[in-house]
Amino acid sequence: MAEDQPLHATAHHDYGGQPGEPVETCAHPATLWEQRVDAILELLGDPRRRLMRVDEFRWMNETMAPEDYERLSYYERWVHSIARLMVRKGVVTQAELDARIARLRAEGSDAP
Repeated sequence: MAEDQPLHATAHHDYGGQPGEPVETCAHPATLWEQRVDAILELLGDPRRRLMRVDEFRWMNETMAPEDYERLSYYERWVHSIARLMVRKGVVTQAELDARIARLRAEGSDAP
């Protein structure tokens, strides 16, 4: 490690202790697509399937490109991270995901 580097560098996603705008703390009802994303996360992490572990999902969130992290909403980040991990693990290919996204857009899906 270089001597000028701190022992603990803050990653882009880590806003803890930094000045910022007020955080909305009121719960809001989850939309249907947000509920589906939550269900997908639960299913992929289910011990019977073992397609994803929490630490892998967290790593995908923490290593997301800063521009993606800033652009995406909370659940959009989850989708992005799940997709990256499933491609990385060979569960699905990027081409398969791209084709499915194109079909959903053509059908006028209401998910972002």
